[in-house]
Amino acid sequence: MKVESALHILWMKLTNKEFLKFLISGGLNTLATYGIYLALIDFVDYKISYSISYVCGIVISFFLNALFVFKQKVSLRSFIKYPIVYIVQYLINLLMLFALVRIFHIPEIFVPLIVTVVTIPITFVLSRLIIRTN
Repeated sequence: MKVESALHILWMKLTNKEFLKFLISGGLNTLATYGIYLALIDFVDYKISYSISYVCGIVISFFLNALFVFKQKVSLRSFIKYPIVYIVQYLINLLMLFALVRIFHIPEIFVPLIVTVVTIPITFVLSRLIIRTN
């Protein structure tokens, strides 16, 4: 009974308005960064393309999350702290990217979408924590 109750509470928290806005924001950010990735992949190695699009995604994400999702004023302090979430996520994503392309032979154009979906809940919690604690 307790597990069901805890799962219900978790589900309610994840489906609140803020989380739904986070998903919309994340969807827009994913489309933008995926477009950047695809635009670059013909000119540079997929790892470099991913890295450049990832950095662009951090900046886009910060502004979307601060202004649209969490309705907070943009501050230099939170902008500087925000990438901390993504440094850890980046290393995990890069490892997953490599494994999915090299070991599991998933096409390079699909892999960034897979690794992004895997890290959504973690990113939500950490983003909210950093943006709200100016």
